[in-house]
Amino acid sequence: MLDKMKSDAKNSMEKAIQALVNELKKVRTGRAQVSMLDNIKVNYYGQLTPLNQVSAISTPDAKSFLIAPWEQPMLKEIEQSIIKSDIGLAPINDGKVIRLKVPDLTEERRKDLVKQTKKMVEDAKVAVRMARRDANEAAKKLLKDKAISEDENKRAQDEIQKVTDQYIEKVDKMAADKEKEIMTI
Repeated sequence: MLDKMKSDAKNSMEKAIQALVNELKKVRTGRAQVSMLDNIKVNYYGQLTPLNQVSAISTPDAKSFLIAPWEQPMLKEIEQSIIKSDIGLAPINDGKVIRLKVPDLTEERRKDLVKQTKKMVEDAKVAVRMARRDANEAAKKLLKDKAISEDENKRAQDEIQKVTDQYIEKVDKMAADKEKEIMTI
């Protein structure tokens, strides 16, 4: 029972880390990263389809994207989808491919992105702590039901705290790396 409870807590904490990784990918750092376009959906014959499934996306240099659709008629749809998305990049359509230029970030914008990142990081920490709380409550319930002894309960809570500390440390490291990436000119 305790092992299942601990593995459930670890799984929840791992999901919080994965969610943070996905959120941090969306934060623009002034460099072109294909993951910045992951949320763009294109109307592909009546179906909303991810951009990377209807075109080839590349980054010819650190400040631009090159989007080459598999089918020529998709150019207009892709262009409209990029305009509708909130990524703040203006598409340049040359009739064969679409180019996106990533503008340089101002100091003020960098600071705003760091604030955004800190909020995401705090949300991830809260999720990790919630997993710890749930595991501790499950251990207390087992103690109350006399399924485990007080020593086992204390040991389980200590182990859960150690795992929590490890995951919080991972979150802090990810936050520091992302902040460094954002602030690097």
